[in-house]
Amino acid sequence: MSAHSSDVIENRTFDEIKVGDRAFLEKRLTMDDIKLFAIMSGDINPSHVDDDYAKRSRFQEVVAHGMWGGALISTVLGTELPGPGTIYLGQTLRFRAPVRLGDVLHVAVRVTNKQSRNHHVIFACECRNQHGDIVIEGEAEVLAPTQKIRRPRAELPAIRLSERGRLHEILTAADHPDPLRMAVVHPVDESSIRGAVESAAQRLIVPVLVGPRAKIEAAANAAEVDISAFELIDTPHSHAAAAKAVALAQDGQVDALMKGSLPTSELLHEVVKREGGLRTERCLSHVMAFDVPTYPRPLFITDAAITIYPTLEQKRDIIQNAVELAHTLGNDNPKVAILSAVETINPNIMSTLDAAALCKMADRGQITGATLDGPLAFDNAISEAAAKTKGIHSPVAGRADILLAPDLEAANMLMKQLSYLADATGAGLVVGARVPIVLTSRADDALTRMASCALALLLADYQQQQSNVSKGE
Repeated sequence: MSAHSSDVIENRTFDEIKVGDRAFLEKRLTMDDIKLFAIMSGDINPSHVDDDYAKRSRFQEVVAHGMWGGALISTVLGTELPGPGTIYLGQTLRFRAPVRLGDVLHVAVRVTNKQSRNHHVIFACECRNQHGDIVIEGEAEVLAPTQKIRRPRAELPAIRLSERGRLHEILTAADHPDPLRMAVVHPVDESSIRGAVESAAQRLIVPVLVGPRAKIEAAANAAEVDISAFELIDTPHSHAAAAKAVALAQDGQVDALMKGSLPTSELLHEVVKREGGLRTERCLSHVMAFDVPTYPRPLFITDAAITIYPTLEQKRDIIQNAVELAHTLGNDNPKVAILSAVETINPNIMSTLDAAALCKMADRGQITGATLDGPLAFDNAISEAAAKTKGIHSPVAGRADILLAPDLEAANMLMKQLSYLADATGAGLVVGARVPIVLTSRADDALTRMASCALALLLADYQQQQSNVSKGE
């Protein structure tokens, strides 16, 4: 028997249960889970609920053993086997390995014994993480129901705190490819080094730390993380670190880059060099994959970090880069809204002329793999109601997956407005180079950094698959 999400919940009575029966569920640990448990239980231990404190106290090594794993076991017993009417009598659990933020637990229970005299049922309980490692195991005893219960499954209210479901979807999608060798450039602050270590713990990346050894080791000590297992390439300063990291990527020794504590321009200066850089036929652009609580799908926004006032040709590349990233996440035909202040062509507003030209370029096959429309004002791009009110009939209007802003200023303001006014969060990459480039921020939380690394992993894997197809392999 397996956990499911049907509209009906039904129990198994004592007489129906057989030794060997099983049930299970899967769940990823988020900060929401921890905070919601704290709200219900009154446990406000800062090592459990304070993200900043948690990072300082090696949170990933101690979080949510009995608190969360035990609760999941109880959930399986109370909702699946035996199900409604079950009375939990006790459990004995042993914690074999840490449960970390972002881990996916596969929780399984198996009937090992039935006691007819008192209707008690004994279960063997086991929790494994996404890598198959046993993290919790033990035994639970319940009083099984004797009467059949079958009723509609209750609709629980959606609760959103600090984590976003679609970032977890990105992590889930990245559970399968092998970890990516990633040069972490000048990780001499706590945020950068912790981002690398946490992503490595999730087996998303194999970090190659590039920068001044003494400063990197000092940052690791301050963050209380162990970097002894990682390759560390000593360089005298950030300029040399950027140059070395790009050289490693050019030689195929790493498959992606992550910016540490150095200016973005310093790293990209080495990336775009005509000799020894990582240029391709496309221009570089930054794409942010946003999870907006009020929007029903992932929202890609571009370009808020690289090209200030893109030309028509650059906009074509920026769109194609974003489309490729959307394909990476399984969207084979993303809808691209080309934003402007209005939805009609106005010769005095250059972005409306660019939008019209880009749509025609897509018609002629100069942009592929997506459906484009524009110009569209922001409301028409993301609201079907707004588009309908204005009489806009379009396969993109109100359903956009990708928003192309007219320039960097507009994209940057849009991203920050969504972050600070709409409680949105996201993960981003620089694309268009020979390898993905993760741009981290001091404000990024652990999950955002991991999701950005997961995006890089998925993109690199996708590009490799496309390259193999083109070679006929």
